Amino acid sequence: MIEAPSQWIRNYVDGSFVEPDPDRAFDAVDPVTGRAYARVHEADHDLVDRAVTSARAALSDGWAARPVSDRAAILRRAADLIEERFDEFVAAELADTGKPITQARTLDIARAPANFRAFADMVSTAGQESFRTETADGGAALNYTVRKPLGVVAVIVPWNLPLLLLTWKVAPALACGNAVVVKPSEDTPGGASLLAEVLEQAGLPHGVYNVVHGFGADSAGAFLTGHPGIDGVTFTGSSATGTRVMQTVAPRVRPVSLELGGKNAAVVFDDVDIAEAVNGLSRSIFTNTGQVCLCTERVYIQRNVFDEVASGLVGAAEQLVLGRPTDESTTTGPLISAKHRDKVQGYLDLAVEEGANVLTGGGAPDLGGELAGGSWISPTLWTGLTNEARVMREEVFGPVAGLVPFDTEEEAVALANDTEYGLASAVWTNDLRRGHRVAEQMNVGLSWVNTWYLRDLRSPFGGMGLSGIGREGGQSSLHFYTEPTNVCVQL
Repeated sequence: MIEAPSQWIRNYVDGSFVEPDPDRAFDAVDPVTGRAYARVHEADHDLVDRAVTSARAALSDGWAARPVSDRAAILRRAADLIEERFDEFVAAELADTGKPITQARTLDIARAPANFRAFADMVSTAGQESFRTETADGGAALNYTVRKPLGVVAVIVPWNLPLLLLTWKVAPALACGNAVVVKPSEDTPGGASLLAEVLEQAGLPHGVYNVVHGFGADSAGAFLTGHPGIDGVTFTGSSATGTRVMQTVAPRVRPVSLELGGKNAAVVFDDVDIAEAVNGLSRSIFTNTGQVCLCTERVYIQRNVFDEVASGLVGAAEQLVLGRPTDESTTTGPLISAKHRDKVQGYLDLAVEEGANVLTGGGAPDLGGELAGGSWISPTLWTGLTNEARVMREEVFGPVAGLVPFDTEEEAVALANDTEYGLASAVWTNDLRRGHRVAEQMNVGLSWVNTWYLRDLRSPFGGMGLSGIGREGGQSSLHFYTEPTNVCVQL
């Protein structure tokens, strides 16, 4: 647990934490108070090169050739160790993000060991394609696929769910025999370095897992994605940064998996259970202070239940409790940084300029005392806007949503699909046939019916359009983190 601003968060290369350079460092800031809680060593170009070189050496030294059972055993041991050090990971998550302790315990940290175990199981039971081929001369051949590790993978993770998304990527990469160089967000550096301790204790060979801290342009992020020794990149973050990642690796034709932004829609039909829909919608709008790529920012509600649903959502928003993350009654933390709060506040102001009727929220609350310096924003709901408004087209990434009425099913589908993004959607209805019918028409990677954020780790995860390219999860992850070789044997 990081307890003092004098604490260093170090880079981790080739099995060792690197002695920090005081002249190349930045503050890790607590978004709850706005105060620095640690110094972070920013990796320079040479250190990133060392990390990539050590990962390449680890592959050559036998990690890639390890039996699947050995790799799976290390992943399962890592899961056990995360649970043994559960409170340390919770403390690091709270220091990094300021999110409520209840969410950190039940979602973020709980998913980390689940990710390791799920991919240990998947790689242990994965099969390969094989075909018996009849040849023109009356003979036969056997074709079968061998999957080999992709190589050295750059793993770039965002600040909103830092440990959850880190383990979501690292677990399948290691399970498939790759070595990784991780670049955490500069806003949430703590968990990745703590995971390094766990993986070493679990028996992972030196060089297989490396961590380099820093920023994007002219820093660790650019040095890593532009390094010629990288064989693939998995990235979760903004659409703009994802575009730059693709441009960087394109000359070397490296595979990328990009999970990017969203402007997710929910559609509420008039046959729905109102209380159930309001509860689910409030989760999908306000969870993690709206800082989840899957959060709902557009809610289309059938006209004759519009007022009732809108009133319920306002009531739910006004019952949220903003406060210290360690307080069990806190439901809502701050935004990740003052910079991000300013961005979200800019959209709140823009909504009013565009003609929005603010039902609740709309600004930054003054929580007083130590919390006065935190990056707080009020949960906010609008009406009166159409899909033409910028705030209904651009991702805000905060606890906000625009509420819009509709009349027909066809209109609802058209409104929901009227976006350049395509990550997730939710349909709320008690008509099972309509639920299936509308969910399948959503141009998204994940389409929920009467629920939100219910995940099976075996299912594919990813988006369309500005929401990204590629899929991870289950067999999709195993395919991304490996390269297939077809072997053909004439019989």
